[in-house]
Amino acid sequence: MKKITGALIVAGLAASAVAGGTAFAQAKGDPVAGKKVFMRCIACHAVQPGAGAKMGPNLAGVVGRKSGSAAGFKYSAAMQKAKLTWNEATLDKWLTKPSAVVPGTSMAFPGLPNPADRANVIAYLKKPN
Repeated sequence: MKKITGALIVAGLAASAVAGGTAFAQAKGDPVAGKKVFMRCIACHAVQPGAGAKMGPNLAGVVGRKSGSAAGFKYSAAMQKAKLTWNEATLDKWLTKPSAVVPGTSMAFPGLPNPADRANVIAYLKKPN
């Protein structure tokens, strides 16, 4: 009985490690795929340093930046009060459903339901080319 229980625990840990490795790889994202997904965003957002704001702020250097702080863009009152830092976790939540993260945001985008798409966009935003 102990051998069976031990074998099941080892098998469970191995399965967890494999699943965790897959989740980590997916969370890392692919910037090339992210650039393709980001094509949905380019009507409202630029990613080139020095480019002006469009309907939304320029997202160059967004990873690590405080919310509502991009120069040259007038943010909604809700975003000005949000006090977020755009790290991977916050961006993932935002890209899932912006209005859930900052109720009252002026961003009308419904979100990206696919976790891989979000991870890829975040990878792209880290180093847009």
